[in-house]
Amino acid sequence: MLALPPAPSPARPRMMLVGTALVCAAGAMLFAGMIGVWFNLREAAGGTTAGWLPEGAVVPEVATNVMLFGMIAISFMAQWAVYAMKDANRKDSAIALGVTVLLGLAMVNAQAYVYGQMGLGISGGVYQSLFYALTGTWLAALLGGIAFTGIVAFRSLGGRYTPKRHEGVAALAMYWHFLTVAFVAVWFTVYVWK
Repeated sequence: MLALPPAPSPARPRMMLVGTALVCAAGAMLFAGMIGVWFNLREAAGGTTAGWLPEGAVVPEVATNVMLFGMIAISFMAQWAVYAMKDANRKDSAIALGVTVLLGLAMVNAQAYVYGQMGLGISGGVYQSLFYALTGTWLAALLGGIAFTGIVAFRSLGGRYTPKRHEGVAALAMYWHFLTVAFVAVWFTVYVWK
């Protein structure tokens, strides 16, 4: 009697990628809403930088521009980790993940520097409240990205990811790309447009 070969096993669901995509979509909606509130209240305050920015507040443009380029570099490092993992190059993947964490910590430091240079209290008015809400939300998402990178690096070094099964590293890169785009929006809204 002839027997049919067994059916192929079903494809493994890519839950980490889907979950990360949902987090990125929710984060995009959060930042879009916060930036919308920013523009609405800025317009209500006269629609000009002079009417919106508190007196004495100085935006450290060099630091914020360095942060912009730092976030772009993080995005490249995260993508490098994906390419290295696809090529079964664990050493380069580990280096890319390590540089991603270091640059992420540098962004935390740079944001703390910006807070110190601007000299704004949280409860000083509408601008200050929105400034800290928007940048603080981005900072919290950044800290989440650093923790996510640490977990992925630990799992990567433990051999969890292979060239064919590296969705964790790809999900991490997606999250850092989202954070970079979110920072570009925050940077333009808060530090350039003022």
